Amino acid sequence: MRTLKIVIVYDGARYHGWQRQLNGVSIQQVLEESVGRITGRPATVIGSGRTDAGVHALAQVAHFRTESDLAEANLLRGINSVLPKDIAITDLREAPEGFHARFDAASKVYLYRIVNRSVRDVFERGRAWFIHRPLAVERMRQALPHFVGTHDFTSFCTVHCESRDRIRTVLDATLTGEAGDIIETSVEADGFLRYMVRTIMGVVVDVGLGKYPPEAVREILQARDRCRAGMTAPACGLFLKEVRYGPV
Repeated sequence: MRTLKIVIVYDGARYHGWQRQLNGVSIQQVLEESVGRITGRPATVIGSGRTDAGVHALAQVAHFRTESDLAEANLLRGINSVLPKDIAITDLREAPEGFHARFDAASKVYLYRIVNRSVRDVFERGRAWFIHRPLAVERMRQALPHFVGTHDFTSFCTVHCESRDRIRTVLDATLTGEAGDIIETSVEADGFLRYMVRTIMGVVVDVGLGKYPPEAVREILQARDRCRAGMTAPACGLFLKEVRYGPV
């Protein structure tokens, strides 16, 4: 039995998130069916974590176990040949015994994209949050360092979050771009709660619109109250950018 590590890119617009669902098609379901077609055996594909409906990935990491003796290059070509055009495996290789895509992950990096223009960009539709009002980008930058460190992120996750432990460590948070253009925010953490990045971005945009001063982030974190954080940013602007691993 071999353990194979794969890196996947996908456009999440048509899917009900990563995890198998009863009410719609998921990325995991499509991958498992495609792997099964090529290997001839049912497959379970384990991802580094869930992405929600409408969220994209530039480099999701997953693994599956198989008895197939097909070469890595043949497996890669074969699985990609039966995947839909909005999902692709960019890398497939044998992993060390015991490798686990989720439990071995040291951190993840999410990217959030905003188009801040007076007229919507039709080519960015479904790939970014369109905001027509001018944003104070420097104030948004000043808000981000307040998220860095170990905090209780209860204010920044859905009230239906399944995780009882809301403590997470944000390792880095940066913003590039200027008002009137495309603005990209990158957040790296040791783990994320459901809607955490999207709620962070909702607050950061509110800072950019003048609703809060940048330092209000500290008070919202300390409140441990989802009602204090305001809106949740749309899923279309969110990308899982990278999953980072230490020695395995």
